[in-house]
Amino acid sequence: MSDVIAVTSGKGGAGKSTICACLGYALAKQGARTLIIELDFGMRCMDLMLGIDGKIEHDLGDVLKGEIDAYKAAIDVKLATNLSVLCAPSDPYIQIKVKDIEKILDDMRKYFEYILIDTSVGINGPIFDVVANSDLILLVSSIEPTSVRDARMMSDEFYKRGTKKQRLIINKASRKVFDNDGLDDLDMIIDSVGVQLIGVVPEDPAIPMSTGKGIALGSNTDGFAAFSNIARRIKGASMPIAAKV
Repeated sequence: MSDVIAVTSGKGGAGKSTICACLGYALAKQGARTLIIELDFGMRCMDLMLGIDGKIEHDLGDVLKGEIDAYKAAIDVKLATNLSVLCAPSDPYIQIKVKDIEKILDDMRKYFEYILIDTSVGINGPIFDVVANSDLILLVSSIEPTSVRDARMMSDEFYKRGTKKQRLIINKASRKVFDNDGLDDLDMIIDSVGVQLIGVVPEDPAIPMSTGKGIALGSNTDGFAAFSNIARRIKGASMPIAAKV
């Protein structure tokens, strides 16, 4: 049975989808059978980020309509053995029900060790209920004050619902953090959001280059090191928060 991990943020632009794609890649590279389910309707981008643009024969919309089984609709990603993706519907207005998504998750658990959900942003709509019921919530925030505040609002709502298994990923962190000169800045963000930190992703040009072109993130980059450490921490290993090659 797999762990369902929701990757979410309170504000657009925090890098939620990028985090989801790169973390899925890192888990798969470490040998874990991993599935990404894209629930960010109307903002479909996983196919571009993972190098499978133009190769999608079926998506989540087809599954929700009952036209195909979820496992058959998922497509293997060539960038990494063990990585598959079920892309968001091409129709941004398709209606979804929480019970339908939860059934898909239950059906897919037996095939994968990790299921990552790329969610829509904010706290409205049925997808928020799916996130709240996940085994782990990865709350993504950039260092921007508005992103930090919105992450806190998301976290507070999860806590109100009794969801305590949240972890924070700080994205697009300045290089000075990795030289130990910016740790106070990180502490301020952690205290503001009120969620335990699981990883810090640097402002590494290799990351947008990878996801923008649908190519593998180089194993000699700081970005790859950061995602590899987050993946290992998810598995329970003791790894540095701020990683660099």
